[in-house]
Amino acid sequence: MMKKWNVLIVDDEPEMRQLITLYLNKENYFCIEAENGLAALDQLNKTHVDLMIVDIMMPFMDGFRLLEEVRENSQIPFIFLSAKGDDLDKVKGLKLGSDDYMVKPFNADELVARIETILRRSYGVQTRSMVERFGPVSFNLASRTVSVGDLTPRLTLKEYELFLFLARNQGRVYKRDQLLDQVWGRDYEGSDRTVDTHIKTLRLKLKHYGQMIETVWGLGYKFEGSL
Repeated sequence: MMKKWNVLIVDDEPEMRQLITLYLNKENYFCIEAENGLAALDQLNKTHVDLMIVDIMMPFMDGFRLLEEVRENSQIPFIFLSAKGDDLDKVKGLKLGSDDYMVKPFNADELVARIETILRRSYGVQTRSMVERFGPVSFNLASRTVSVGDLTPRLTLKEYELFLFLARNQGRVYKRDQLLDQVWGRDYEGSDRTVDTHIKTLRLKLKHYGQMIETVWGLGYKFEGSL
């Protein structure tokens, strides 16, 4: 049986969300719904998402703004499904980083085909190779998301990269300047206290799993894959 992908459907029309969910459930996709961009960001904080299908015209936060917010931290595959069929809107969506753009009314078979194409392109046939696991922590290398036990914390790009680097070097202690070189790059000109700040916020987002990132007093930080 194929992997059951998690799809987040974002549309302010309940009937449209239900219709898309009905089609995708038949193809063994698990669907999560959100009525606008703000609700979608909340879902991303709570749930692992493999792909997003998003309307543009929504209250509080429209689809374009939502895509900008998502792309700050993640490369989750993103499809616009909108009644706005103008070429300028399509170009804008693609330039902002969407993977595809479909116009309503849509053909269900075409939508499924486009989803399958994007998932193959984004995650590859060997999906497991795109996931690295260290104890209870799973890193999705394609979407740059993390799941830890029952948590799916929404990390910034640097938090993700720092966490992944420490996990890949489990048990090894790194000084602040070494982490700056490895994660921020040798050209970074900021203070090494940046590392402390990111470790602090990372631990907060990981809740009790934050204990896996240990402080070695006088030396630096290390990752241990068990509590």
